[in-house]
Amino acid sequence: MNESILTVTQMRAAERAAMDAGTSEWELMQRAGEGAARWVMRVAAGRPVTVLCGPGNNGGDGYVIAETLLRNGTTVQVIAPVEPATDTARKARAQFDGDISADAAPRHPVVVDCLFGYGLTRQVEGVFAALLEQVDARDCYRIAIDVPSAVASDSGEVLGPLPQYDMTLALGAWKQAHALMPAIVAMGTRRLVPIGLDLGPVSTSFSSRPHLAVPSPDAHKYRRGLLAIVAGTMPGAPLLAAEAAMRAGAGYVKLLSEHSHPDAPADLVIEQDNFAGNLADDRIAAVLVGPGLGRDEDARRRLADALKQRRSAVLDADALHVLGPDLLKGADVTTVCLTPHEGELAKLCEAFGVGADGKLERTRRLRDVTGMTILAKGPDTILASDVMTHFFPRGSSWLSVAGTGDVLAGIVASRLAVHGDPQRACVEGVWLHQEAARIASPAFSAGDLARAVKPAMASFL
Repeated sequence: MNESILTVTQMRAAERAAMDAGTSEWELMQRAGEGAARWVMRVAAGRPVTVLCGPGNNGGDGYVIAETLLRNGTTVQVIAPVEPATDTARKARAQFDGDISADAAPRHPVVVDCLFGYGLTRQVEGVFAALLEQVDARDCYRIAIDVPSAVASDSGEVLGPLPQYDMTLALGAWKQAHALMPAIVAMGTRRLVPIGLDLGPVSTSFSSRPHLAVPSPDAHKYRRGLLAIVAGTMPGAPLLAAEAAMRAGAGYVKLLSEHSHPDAPADLVIEQDNFAGNLADDRIAAVLVGPGLGRDEDARRRLADALKQRRSAVLDADALHVLGPDLLKGADVTTVCLTPHEGELAKLCEAFGVGADGKLERTRRLRDVTGMTILAKGPDTILASDVMTHFFPRGSSWLSVAGTGDVLAGIVASRLAVHGDPQRACVEGVWLHQEAARIASPAFSAGDLARAVKPAMASFL
C-alpha cells in the first residue's frame, strides 16, 4: 500500500481541480456511489441493505449507492432524517426510485453509514447520534462510507457515538483519520474507492513494503555496518536491542557497557573499558542510545558523548527522557532518529517547547523544531522526516508487551548502520518489526520477537 493521504483541505482542492478540468460534481458523486455500491453488493451477498443518508454530499453518495443496489435487485431501506442541503445531493435523492423514511429504525442485516463524510468538525448530536446508537446496538454488518460519521477526518478524533464498523470505504483518497487512533480501531477493513482524482504530489502517504538488498559480493563486517549500542544502568534492554540488531543486517554489533553481561550471547562483542575511546572508533557507522541507559547525570554524559561524535544515531527509551536542546549542540541532527512512544513524545514536546494537538501534529512539529527524524510508535505509527510523513499498516496487537520497543530500536539502528539513511531505516525497521511479530505468533515475549527478526528478514530479500 503506497497511497497518498489527504487532509480535508487537500481533498477539497483535488475535487475542485477535477471540476475545473471539466468533471462535474454530479459525475464525481456517481463514481463514488457506484464504486462503493460494488463493495456493498459484494459483502451483502444478496442480503437486504439499509442506507443512512445525511444532508450533505456524503448523503448524496448514499442515495447513489441505494439506487445502484436497487437497480441490481437488492432490497433497500433508505433512512434520511433531514432533507439534502446541497444541489448535488438533492439531485441524487430525486433519482433514487425507492421509498425514503425520515424516522424509521434500521432493520436490515447490512447497514451503510452515509450520514457525514470527510470534513466533520462538530459534535454529532440529536437524531443523527440516536441513529448511530441504533446501528451500534444492532447485530448487523456495518459499512462506513468515506469516514465513520462521528470521526474528524484530519485528527481521527471521535465526535459522537461510534459504532464498530466491519468495513470503511474511503472515497477518492485516503484521509488522515484512516491511519490515526482512536478512529482506526472502529473502521474494520479499509478499502479505497478511486473516483479519478489527480492527487498530484503530496507530503503524506502510507508506507510501501520495502525490499532489502543482500550484502555486496565484496562485503565484510565493517562495510556492512558497525553498530555500537550504549548500555547503562539496566542490562536487559540493551541486550534485547542487540539481539534484534544482530539479526537485522548490520555486519558487527558491539555493546559498550561498564557492566558484566553473563547472559549475553557469545557472538555479541562487549567492550567494558574506555567508553569514550571505544565510542570514538572511526569504524562505527551508527549508535543506539537509550535502552537501559538510565536517567541520571551519567546517562546524560553518555548521550552527550554519543551525539558529539556526529554519527548516525537512534535515540530511544531513557535517552528520550534526558534529551534536550542543550545536548544537540554540535550534533548532526539530520542523521538522528528518535523512536518515542506516546508518553516519550509528550516528554520530548515539553523539552523542546512544542505545542500542538494530537499525535500527528506533535510528531510533525517536533521534527520541524529539532530537524531529527521522528518515528512515533504505537498502533498508529507515524514517521516524520525531511522527505514526507509516512503511516504504516497496523501491526499485531501482541506487540503490546514489555521490551518490544527495545527490539524495534535495535532493528532500526541495525538498518541505519547498513546504509545511513534515517527515513529508510525507520521504514525498514517498522516493517521488519511487524513481520517478526507475525512470525513469533501470539503471546510472544520480547526475546521471542528479537529471535524472529532473522526469518522476518528473509521475507524482504
